[in-house]
Amino acid sequence: MTELLSIILAAGEGTRMRSATPKVLHQVGGLSIVGHVVNAAIAAGSSRVAVVTGPGHDAVRKMVNGFAPDVQFFEQTERKGTAHAAGMARPLWQDAEGYVAVVYGDHPLLRGVNFDAVLSRLADGFDAAILGFEPKDPTGYGRFITDGDRLLAIREHKDASEAERAIGLCNACILTFKAEVFRELIDRVKPNNAQKEFYVTDLVQLANEAGYKVGYGVAPEQDVMGVNDRAQLARAEAQFQELRRDDFMRAGVTLKDPSTVYFSYDTEIGRDVTIFPNVVFGPGVKIADGVEIRAFCDIENTSIGAGASIGPFARMRGNADIGPNVHVGNFVEVKNSVIHEGVKAGHLAYLGDSEVGARTNIGAGTITCNYDGVNKSKTSIGADAFIGSNSSLVAPVSIGDGAYIASGSVITHNVEPDALAIGRARQENKAGYAPKLKARAEAIKRARAGK
Repeated sequence: MTELLSIILAAGEGTRMRSATPKVLHQVGGLSIVGHVVNAAIAAGSSRVAVVTGPGHDAVRKMVNGFAPDVQFFEQTERKGTAHAAGMARPLWQDAEGYVAVVYGDHPLLRGVNFDAVLSRLADGFDAAILGFEPKDPTGYGRFITDGDRLLAIREHKDASEAERAIGLCNACILTFKAEVFRELIDRVKPNNAQKEFYVTDLVQLANEAGYKVGYGVAPEQDVMGVNDRAQLARAEAQFQELRRDDFMRAGVTLKDPSTVYFSYDTEIGRDVTIFPNVVFGPGVKIADGVEIRAFCDIENTSIGAGASIGPFARMRGNADIGPNVHVGNFVEVKNSVIHEGVKAGHLAYLGDSEVGARTNIGAGTITCNYDGVNKSKTSIGADAFIGSNSSLVAPVSIGDGAYIASGSVITHNVEPDALAIGRARQENKAGYAPKLKARAEAIKRARAGK
């Protein structure tokens, strides 16, 4: 397999985003823009990936390293254009073999297959190949100057003539070269343009002048959508969601109202899953076959076993592990907990930093009191236990298999298997005392009113 070095240009500040966050760190589908581009490069078979960042972009490096630790980073300290940025990865391309791809880092819908559209041209004998597309409105894009299947030049919009601006085929976001061609030409780029910058697109004309054969491929407009401001970010998110919804429905998932369900880039869902309206999946969700997710649920970093029923109005997060045939009902939150098969938590409960054994019933109003203001502690509940309504389980605490917790109890000590635990004040009834309390309250009220 031919080696591929992908150089991702992510040094821009994105001033039009009006944000203190670098543009490429804004998210689409729960993943940063540059994260999508890195994933596309990896999916295309890149043997090495370089990301060129701007000064002070430590957050970009940290984010990318979080899921792609083999990526190498280079810094463009001066804003001198895209060719200058690509040049920052010199330690990699100066001895590269095979192909070099230069990729703009602000295209969140880019896919590995888009690389194939140009890499295949190199495999066919071209020395360079550039990805293009035909936008509905070409304003602002660099235009392809072509002759048959040959690409002669890319003219930036601000440098193009009126005739060139009438061309509909535009530069997208991937430029590929045979490594030796890139190495020969990159240092020949000159800032001969209105912005006095070094454009990587000038490599096309330089390659032609050097006698190399330059071709092009074409991608769908939706795949190469760039993001420069908040409006484009919103459009990219909408397009991403449409694609994901369609993918899941084709794969056997029922969406009751598709336009109200939101997925993340890594959401995994099995077959015969039914999802009701107004459900949001954050990153890290895996759902097995036959699950039902009812309306208004918010789920992230959670795995859900086969046949489980979730919601409505449930929240799961922080590495929640929901077993098969579990029922988590309305206004139940599960955080960093393992909920084993057949557990029922029907309503109004919080299960945090806990483990709940198979077939246990969690009554309404149950809380695992996991935080003491400094540390988090674990609550362990065995199998076939019954936790009465309005119980507070003060961690760290363990409740054995088959144990019963009386309603309204505050449990601060471990409970043995099959034991009944009662942790509440003894009830006392005082006959005839209610009218006295009422009279006292009315007297206080009159005194406050000055009567």
